[in-house]
Amino acid sequence: MTEFKLLSWNVNGIRAIQRKGAFDELMGMDADVICVQETKAQIDQLDDALVNPDGYHAFYSSAERKGYSGVALFSKNKPNKVEYGLGIDRFDTEGRTVIAYYDKFVVLNHYYPNGKQSNERLQYKMDFYDACLEFTDALVKKGHHVIICGDVNTAHKPIDLARPDENEKTSGFLPEERAWIDKFLSHGYVDTFRLFHPEEPDQYTWWSLQTRARERNVGWRIDYFFVTEGFTENVKDAFILPEVMGSDHCPIGLVIEV
Repeated sequence: MTEFKLLSWNVNGIRAIQRKGAFDELMGMDADVICVQETKAQIDQLDDALVNPDGYHAFYSSAERKGYSGVALFSKNKPNKVEYGLGIDRFDTEGRTVIAYYDKFVVLNHYYPNGKQSNERLQYKMDFYDACLEFTDALVKKGHHVIICGDVNTAHKPIDLARPDENEKTSGFLPEERAWIDKFLSHGYVDTFRLFHPEEPDQYTWWSLQTRARERNVGWRIDYFFVTEGFTENVKDAFILPEVMGSDHCPIGLVIEV
C-alpha cells in the first residue's frame, strides 16, 4: 500500500498568496496532489515558480474573463490523463474544473459557483451542481474511484456554520443548496471530514474578511473532499488547516492508501 496526501485550497488569487509567501508554504507541505481554486489568473500572467513549481507538474484551467475564477492542480507524479472542464461551454468558459486520472483513482477539482449575486447566478450554481453530479456518476459507472474536492460554496448542515439560523435565506445555506448535497451523497459519495469528525462543531474553512470573523472563528465549512463509498476504506485521514493564512479560506486535506 502506498500513502498519498492531497490538499485543496481556495486561494482567492494565486498571485496574491505567492506575494504573501503562502504558495511556498503550500508547496512545502509535501502533498502528492494539490488542488487550488479561484486562481484569478491566466497562464501568461504567472511567473515560472507558479507555472513550473519545483517537484510538481502543473495544470491550470483559467476563466476567459481576466482576474476571475480558475482552478489549478499540482501533482508530484504526472497523471495518466488530464481533462479541463465538463464539456459544457457555459461552465467551462469560467475555468471551474480540472480532472486528473491516476491508476487507482480520478481527482476532480471544482470551483463551484457562488449564488449570492442574483437569482440567475443561483440557478447557474444549481445547474453546475447537477452537471458535476452527472459527470461524476458517469466516471463511477465506468469503474473509476473518484475523489472530488474544492470550494462547494455551501455549508451542508447547521453544524457546518457558526450562525445557521441567521443564514437560512442566504445563498450558501439555502434549503435547495443543502438538498443538493443530500442528493449528491445519496448517489454514493461520502464527506470525508465527517468520517473522522462526525459531530465536531466549530470546524470551518471560510471566514468573512469584512468582519474579522476568523479571529472569532465565525465561519463556514464550505470546502470538501468527497470520495466514492467503495473507496472509504482507503481513506486514512481528513483534516482542516485553519492555521494556514493567506486567503479567506484555509486548506483542507485528505490522506489515502492505495
